[in-house]
Amino acid sequence: MPYSMAMAGKGGTGKTTVAGFLIKYLVQEGKTPVLAVDADSNTNLNEVLGVPLKTTLGTAREEMKEGVVQQGMTKQIFMEMRLAEAIVEGEGFDLIAMGRPEGPGCYCAANSLLSIYLEKLIDNYSYMVMDNEAGMEHISRLTTNNVDILLVISDPSIRGIETAGRIANLVDELKLRVVKRFLIINQARDGLPDSLQEAIVKHGLNLAGTIPRDDLLYDFDMNGNPTVALPDDNPAVSAAFHIFDRIIEVNATP
Repeated sequence: MPYSMAMAGKGGTGKTTVAGFLIKYLVQEGKTPVLAVDADSNTNLNEVLGVPLKTTLGTAREEMKEGVVQQGMTKQIFMEMRLAEAIVEGEGFDLIAMGRPEGPGCYCAANSLLSIYLEKLIDNYSYMVMDNEAGMEHISRLTTNNVDILLVISDPSIRGIETAGRIANLVDELKLRVVKRFLIINQARDGLPDSLQEAIVKHGLNLAGTIPRDDLLYDFDMNGNPTVALPDDNPAVSAAFHIFDRIIEVNATP
């Protein structure tokens, strides 16, 4: 079972960027192999990592549901083949995208097969980083919903903190096993105002640290450049790495 880390947060907080920083950190620290899972239906973790994306598991599920299986091929073989096609190999990591959520109708057979092969895939990795939507439903879709570290990303706003609080409550409602939970404030200015600090305490959130707003990071995003290519001495990267140094166990092993 891999040492798993999941991201969550409302849209626009930069959680996918932070997920990319975390994958960059793990690879540079020699904590490999890493499985990067893009569980956001607005799939763009591959852009942050600078790798192409051929297909998603959601597409494979839809194809099986619609009967797009080659003649003479069993559904099991079809799903196994499509899963292999969906894996994107990077330097020190592999990426797989969950794709769009389920639509109307029963997907029991497709999801069952998907869960079986995804579980087999996960067991091949030492570390897993999952980028999520604001909800945690994608984590609950996995056959294993054990999470060693949940990183809830917020911008420096009351709305962001309120969303982080709701996510924490949702984790409890879904009865997910989360060993450690941390809040990271992204795009922060100097210091946090009292109102934000009070909101953090109100929701019982564990603040791991802040990542500052950065002009070079903004330029990378605007120009579509992979943010993992930012230099290590970049203020945003440096701040993120400092947080990871403190919250990820040095000798953590799967």
